[in-house]
Amino acid sequence: MNRIRVNLDRRLNASYDIHIGCKILDRVAPVLTKIGGASRWFVVTDENVAGLHGERVLGVLRENGLAVEAIVIPAGEASKTIGTCVDIAGRLLTSGADRTSGLIALGGGVVGDVAGFAASLYMRGIPCVQVPTTLLAQVDSSIGGKTGVDLPAGKNMLGTFLQPRAVFVDLAFLDTLPAREFTNGLAEIVKYGIIEDPELLAAIEEGAGALQARDPVLLERLVSASCRIKKGVVEIDETEKGLRRILNFGHTVGHAIEAESQYAIAHGEAVAMGMAAAALISERKRYLSAEDRERVVSAIGRAGLPVRIPQSLDTARLMSRLATDKKKAGGRIHFVLLRKPGMPFVNGGVALECVQETIEALKA
Repeated sequence: MNRIRVNLDRRLNASYDIHIGCKILDRVAPVLTKIGGASRWFVVTDENVAGLHGERVLGVLRENGLAVEAIVIPAGEASKTIGTCVDIAGRLLTSGADRTSGLIALGGGVVGDVAGFAASLYMRGIPCVQVPTTLLAQVDSSIGGKTGVDLPAGKNMLGTFLQPRAVFVDLAFLDTLPAREFTNGLAEIVKYGIIEDPELLAAIEEGAGALQARDPVLLERLVSASCRIKKGVVEIDETEKGLRRILNFGHTVGHAIEAESQYAIAHGEAVAMGMAAAALISERKRYLSAEDRERVVSAIGRAGLPVRIPQSLDTARLMSRLATDKKKAGGRIHFVLLRKPGMPFVNGGVALECVQETIEALKA
């Protein structure tokens, strides 16, 4: 089991470890017992994950000395609401949970965000541990302390920062992940390669076939590299005031696509389209060479991700979604753009006409 330390404010005891390995569930209870934080744990998961892994996870935790109970929510983005958090709080109250209790988020990004948000609010804050079961959550959403729920106007419009007490990335969970969900998670790994590590990008390009076959050695290498990149950015900018904004590469247009499709387009797929859009905007504004843009778009495609926006999505409605993006400031939409792979920057604002033309150019 590899361990990556996320070093944050010592005064707040905010630092924690990311544990990475295969079949490491038996390590969760001893680690949590050692670091403390709660005497009683509630495993928040969704119906799909509960059916696949729930009894086994609860059994392993109990066998290793943890007092645990399960709280199961409906699966899917539709559960990522304030109402779900209120339901979780009600279940906690009914079960007698107090400030010595904690939550374990067992699932993908929706479960992780909802459980983290609920933990940040319940009795003004209780500990939360992340046990991500999807590739996307393992390399991105479980790390860094962002929580959030959706509003009808857009994704993650309500949220808090609550750093987890620990993150356990068990690659064995990926064995039961459907092919589409696995590819969906590759979007964030590709993103890290584009914005931070050209060597990681090259490894994705060269090992695309092995990656789709879920080669365990390559997978652990890429997951570990992605976690190190994410933790390095979070350490410098925990609450997204500056550098951490580069992690939003592809997310501005991506979130609009995701929401406008009513979440029929998965997060990673939408971000992939958004990265293609950001690369094209970068080229059109003469920041990025045509050759580098083609390489970026090719890498996204080699990972099995889409680079074209469906014709069925109305451009005007996508632009309306962008107008309410939470990254907007001073009436301008701030994009993460590229000068070359490994050299992103936050643009001071892109003209709406340029964004609209780019979306139209990428329509399939």
